[in-house]
Amino acid sequence: MSETDGHGWTDGHGWTDGHGWIEVHSGRLSPATRSALVAAGLDPEGVVTVIGRAVAEDLPSGEPDGPGGRAGAVDATSAATVDAALVGHGALVSRAAGTVAGLPVAAAVFESLLGRSVTVTLTAADGDAVSPGTTVARVNGPVRGLLTAERTALNLLCHLSGIATLTRSWVDAVAGTGAAIRDTRKTLPGLRALEKYAVRCGGGSNHRMSLTDAALIKDNHVVAAGGVAAAFAAVRDRFPGLPVEVECDTVDQVAEAVAAGADLILCDNMTPRDLRASVALARPAGVRLEASGGLSLRVAADVAATGVDYLAVGALTHSAPALDLGLDLDPGRPSGPDCAGPSSAGPTVEES
Repeated sequence: MSETDGHGWTDGHGWTDGHGWIEVHSGRLSPATRSALVAAGLDPEGVVTVIGRAVAEDLPSGEPDGPGGRAGAVDATSAATVDAALVGHGALVSRAAGTVAGLPVAAAVFESLLGRSVTVTLTAADGDAVSPGTTVARVNGPVRGLLTAERTALNLLCHLSGIATLTRSWVDAVAGTGAAIRDTRKTLPGLRALEKYAVRCGGGSNHRMSLTDAALIKDNHVVAAGGVAAAFAAVRDRFPGLPVEVECDTVDQVAEAVAAGADLILCDNMTPRDLRASVALARPAGVRLEASGGLSLRVAADVAATGVDYLAVGALTHSAPALDLGLDLDPGRPSGPDCAGPSSAGPTVEES
């Protein structure tokens, strides 16, 4: 790892595209952004890996001015239309009402591409309610770089904010019932940590992050093992300290799972009547219940009122529409000795 440059940076490189190359580097993250990601429960290196893959889709490796007039690893439109010395600023603005999530991630996009050449100031915090016209962040730096980073930053910010917004709708729908809204593993490959973070920003809670965190005995496991009790016993024998959740389709299966010693029971596609009966069986034994399948915002309150502890909602991550946010750019002028540019102290991320 590189040594710091006196400002807390581990890499002093700034933005350059003069030779058609752009390097995404975790060492370019400001201490404030790195701390914000860690505080969010996100691994900065993992976030930068996601960013690097996204940037590679926009800028596949190759020689500049390649065959057929292709630009190679360079933003062709920005390189052709924007003065390389032009420095400006922009505002990330919400176009719709919702809940914002992923602001430190968006900051990491700009910083990992532009390093000390960019300043990012957050004017909202993840989990905040926003309305049309709300400015959630400001960026200042080389205009070419800002435009190259724009789509990746917005793709992540809009997607994560969409998840947080949908989650907030579910949380509000069951408010006062005592039930929590929980996500599933129905996440986009490679984005699970970010998407589950967005669920938390919306007021929801997370189910297991991976197959190693807890056992979830589903219908196919029951079939393969020869029954609910047999499947539970097999997991408990192999992994005695692991939490075990059992999926049940009927009240009779719930009774079997309770008797077997399940920690949590997933009630799949049950009617409110069956859910209430399941709660009556499980509650005295201290077993928690999670409702799943056939859920919608329209019935969320009724399902929660049965006494279940959780509503499992896969749609939070697999069907959330993006929240519309955009970058409003105010181009400045070519930088020079008499032109104010980004601070030499490097990017800062501040929450107001």
